[in-house]
Amino acid sequence: MSLIVQKFGGTSVGSLERIGQVADKVARFRAEGHDVVVVVSAMSGETNRLIGLAHELQERPVPRELDVLISTGEQVTTALLSMALNERGVKAKSYNGSQVRILTDDSHTKARIREIDNEKLHAGLEAGYVLVVAGFQGVDEHGNITTLGRGGSDTTAVALAAALKADECQIYTDVDGVYTTDPRMVDGARRLDRITFEEMLEMASMGSKVLQIRAVEFAGKYQVPLRVLHSFQEGPGTLITLEDVNQMETPTIAGIAFNRDEAKLTVLGVPDMPGIAHKILGPIGEANIEVDVILQNTGEDNHTDFTFTVSRTDLPRAEEVLRRVAAQIEAREVRSDPRIAKVSVVGVGMRSHAGVASQMFAALAEVGINIQMITTSEIKISVIIEEKFLELAVRALHSSFGLEKEPNDESVA
Repeated sequence: MSLIVQKFGGTSVGSLERIGQVADKVARFRAEGHDVVVVVSAMSGETNRLIGLAHELQERPVPRELDVLISTGEQVTTALLSMALNERGVKAKSYNGSQVRILTDDSHTKARIREIDNEKLHAGLEAGYVLVVAGFQGVDEHGNITTLGRGGSDTTAVALAAALKADECQIYTDVDGVYTTDPRMVDGARRLDRITFEEMLEMASMGSKVLQIRAVEFAGKYQVPLRVLHSFQEGPGTLITLEDVNQMETPTIAGIAFNRDEAKLTVLGVPDMPGIAHKILGPIGEANIEVDVILQNTGEDNHTDFTFTVSRTDLPRAEEVLRRVAAQIEAREVRSDPRIAKVSVVGVGMRSHAGVASQMFAALAEVGINIQMITTSEIKISVIIEEKFLELAVRALHSSFGLEKEPNDESVA
């Protein structure tokens, strides 16, 4: 018998029919003798509907009241799924965040989990119940309802799995696992049987939307085995776990990630002096704008060029701040380019395999793609290129590193 935490997202519980299908799946696990805790999101579209109602009344809804409102979506789903399970002869109880006592800080709409009181959960499991818990929500030390931000149900599931020392946390989505790259872009994309927490974090941060970054970070910190599965298709999914140091044939590259949400800013003719990077990036940080890739060129005549990337949605604000800064430091010019993208190769095998960077650069050169910027980490190499070449770059790299399906590979894209 194992203790399993299962999480079902909004599309998985988007209708009564689908809730019934989820109940059938949970009932099968219970029949096999497993203890099961289920975490559910609100029905697809419900959270957006509730936020819309709030904005009809208030341009900037009071955060505390907004949390009270949007937390109701998950409570509806927990009750309906519990009813469906009981109808199938499976003892089930629903719980909201305050009943479980998922204690968070008081940052409404983006709270962070501090601790979980698992006494009530253990008592329910020992009594033979399937526990159905509302994701995305908790309660602060004063009893106020809080929510964890978009994708918070993944974090709830991982946190419960850590608190209960579950054998596995299963995240059910509309894909059947983690792929070597987006199968909508590359026909030969292959489902991975397993991937490390580090690789998944890099893939998620580079644009892979299968899992929320916070949930992967939480799982890695508490060593909770995560498995990504399709809600309505049978299959082994992808296991996300610690790096297996005993695995002799660790692939060099796990996958190709990419992100279209990139824009580039360049300050030309910057005085080349100590502290100039802080003078440029300090005001950007104070404006709550995150900077990604940074490049400073060696200049002439005691001047240099300074380039960095930001989220495309932050470009107008960043450009406004940067023009003020450029005037203050007497830089020559500010240029921006929203038509860029970032492509990354990711793999823990880079630690023990040389030549990955040269292979990546050669593959891009062969298809005529110019690299504008480069950044690296221990298990990742990222390049900034023109957005119009993104799909070509991903396909070229996927092929160069041999990530395509084998002829007998039955992975479903």
